[in-house]
Amino acid sequence: MQLPNPLKKPPLFQKLQWVIDPVGYMESAARQYPDIFTASIIGFGDELVFVTEPQAIQELLTNDRKKFAALGEPNRIMRPIVGDYSIFMLEGDRHRKRRQLVMPSFHGDRMRNYGELICNLTEKVFNQLLINQTFSARQMTQEISMQVILQVVFGVYEGERSQQFKQQLLKMADLFRSPLTSSFMFFPFLQKDLGSWSPWGKFLRDQQQLDQLIYAEIAERRAENNSNRIDILSLLMSSQDEAGNSMSDQELRDELLSLLLAGYETTATAMAWGLYLIHHKPEVREKLLQELDSLGESSDPMSVFRLPYLTAVCNETLRVRPVAMLTFPRIVQEPVELLGYHLEPGTSVVGCMYLTHQREDLYPEPKQFKPERFLKRQFSPYEFIPFGAGARRCLGEALAVFEMKLVLATILSKYQLALADNQPEVPRRRGVTLAPARGVKMVMTGKSARQVSPVSLVNV
Repeated sequence: MQLPNPLKKPPLFQKLQWVIDPVGYMESAARQYPDIFTASIIGFGDELVFVTEPQAIQELLTNDRKKFAALGEPNRIMRPIVGDYSIFMLEGDRHRKRRQLVMPSFHGDRMRNYGELICNLTEKVFNQLLINQTFSARQMTQEISMQVILQVVFGVYEGERSQQFKQQLLKMADLFRSPLTSSFMFFPFLQKDLGSWSPWGKFLRDQQQLDQLIYAEIAERRAENNSNRIDILSLLMSSQDEAGNSMSDQELRDELLSLLLAGYETTATAMAWGLYLIHHKPEVREKLLQELDSLGESSDPMSVFRLPYLTAVCNETLRVRPVAMLTFPRIVQEPVELLGYHLEPGTSVVGCMYLTHQREDLYPEPKQFKPERFLKRQFSPYEFIPFGAGARRCLGEALAVFEMKLVLATILSKYQLALADNQPEVPRRRGVTLAPARGVKMVMTGKSARQVSPVSLVNV
C-alpha cells in the first residue's frame, strides 16, 4: 500500500530524530510536504500519517467510527503510567460515558471556587523569591502547578500527607525530564525491571508507592463521606453513570494519574513559555499591565479570566509554543480518501498541532509572537488546536486555561520580573511535550509591578 508522501530518511534515523529533535523533524518534513506526509517514528507502529491541513484534521477528528476510530496500539504508549482504565485508554461507549462522568468537575461554579486558591498559591510560591536573584521560571510554575494538582485535583493540603504525595508525584513526572529518560516510553524493550537500581525498576517502585498513597486517600474519603468537599477526586467519587454506577478504586486511580500527566507538566510548561514570551516582548507586557490595571483593586478571578488581551496572549503562547505536538491517533476503519490520498484500513493517522500552528496561510509570520492576531480573527477549533479537538479534546482544558490566565495575571500584577539573559529559549522534548530547554531564567527586580495609568487598548 502506497501511503501519502513517505519521508525519504532511513526509518532508524527518523525514529532517533523524533525522540531527540522532534521540532527539527517536523519542520523538515513540512518543508517537503506541507499538508500531509508519512513518518516512521517510534511508538506508533511502523508508519504514521501526519496531517496539518485544518479541514482534513476536522474530518479526521469528527468523523464517525466507520471511517476513523481512536486508540489502537499507537496510544498504548501511555498505558504503563495511566493504566488500563484511564480515559486515555477507553474506546467507544466506555470513553463517552467516562467523559460524561468527568466533565462536570471542570466547569461552572466549581471553577470559580478554584480561582482564589490558584491566585493565593501563586503569591505563596513567588513570595519566596529573593530580589535580584536568578531563578528558573519553569521551576516556579511547576511548583504552582503541583500545588494546584494536590489541592484542586487530589484535595490534599498542607501537612505530611501533602509532602508524601508531592514527593511521589515528582518522581513520576521525573520520567519525562529529558529526551533520554523519555525514551523509556518509546522503546518497550527498555521497560525491563532489573531491580530498584535500574531506571524502569525504579519507576515501577516509585509508581507502587504513589499507588499506595492514592488508594489510602480514596479509602479515607469513602469512610469520611463528606459531601461538602469540592476537590476533583471527591467529585469523581460522587459521580454516577446513567445506570447509577460509581467509579471503582482502580478507575479513580487511573483517572487521577491521567490528570497528573495531562495537567501538571503541560500547564507548568505553558505558563513558563508565557512568562518568557511576555518578557521577551516588552510591548506585550505593557499592554497586559494596562489591561490588568483597568480592573482596579477589587478585581475578582472571573473578571481577570475574561480579559480579552490576556486571553489573546495565552492563545498566542499556546499557538507558537504548543505543549503537545500531536492529537490522539486515529485508525482507518474502511477505505477512505483524505486530501486526495487513498488510505486503507489499519492506517494510523494523526493531526499535528505543532505544524498546523506554523502554517503561513493561517498565521502570517508564524514564528513571531503576535497576540493581536487573536483579537483580529476567530480561528476554528481545527486551526487552533492546542488541546486537540473532537471527542478526545483535552478534558482539563478549562482548568488549564483558567490556571494559566490567573497565574500570569497574578505574577504580572504583583512582581517585576526580567529575563536573566539574552539567550533564546528553544523547545526541547520532555516526555510527549515540548518544554523550554533552559527553563526560562529570570530575575525578580521588585515585589510589586508599577501602577500604570489607564490607557485605551483599542489599538492593541
